[in-house]
Amino acid sequence: MKLVSTIAIGVLAIIFVCSLGGSVFAPAGHAKQFRENPNSPPSSRFLLGTDELGRDRFARLLFATRVSLLLAPAAAALSTLLAALVGTVAGFLGGLWEKLSMVAIDVFLSLPWLFLLITVRAMLPLNLSPSLSVVITFALLGLLGWAATARVVCAGVRSIRSSTFMLNARAFGCSPQRLVAIQLIPNIRPVLQAQFLVSIPTFILAEANLSMLGLGVPEPLPSLGGLIVELENFSTLSSQLWRLAPVAVLALCVGALQIVKGINEAQI
Repeated sequence: MKLVSTIAIGVLAIIFVCSLGGSVFAPAGHAKQFRENPNSPPSSRFLLGTDELGRDRFARLLFATRVSLLLAPAAAALSTLLAALVGTVAGFLGGLWEKLSMVAIDVFLSLPWLFLLITVRAMLPLNLSPSLSVVITFALLGLLGWAATARVVCAGVRSIRSSTFMLNARAFGCSPQRLVAIQLIPNIRPVLQAQFLVSIPTFILAEANLSMLGLGVPEPLPSLGGLIVELENFSTLSSQLWRLAPVAVLALCVGALQIVKGINEAQI
């Protein structure tokens, strides 16, 4: 299992380093158009060819991967932080606070959050800058994706609250603040870490789905979902297999993250 985890982390590290070094590996940039070379095949100049506008597909793939691998963890961190706040308060205080929190969580879980995300994203102004639109998209992912994690955190905190070492700490006169800081948070940290790792591939796929619907990362910024949309013409794929590179990168990222997440859960 350690070897598998090392390989998965290595794959993620290689993809991440390549995406960060996009300007080195593909100095042409993701937006520059080579209008004399539209839809060109792979070459020493364009490793994955160019699209219909003459833009370097390899440069666009590197930039799209960078967007996903930087902002999806940020969205996962926001979601995990909200879940930790709601779940910890509900599980630690119990009683009415827990009931109210569970009602709020159940309401969020009853809503199809992907469709809610599509609705909220579609209501945003059309004149937003591409960079701001990217940040808002992933912020929405974090703000709307906390409920399931909060339920897991609440159950974990409830279990710890009634444990022997917590009862002993109360008996010795520990204040609630010290109980949370010294006893509760260290014991709930593995659960938060596991939920954080679960959220990253979920948000990567959610952004890809939004981009395929035209509501994700806007042009001229590329995203993995936006690049996959270009595969709509299946008749040309048999002779242009290099165009499947975004699918391969997405599968590698999600698969590696799932392996790391699964091994992390097994160690908890």
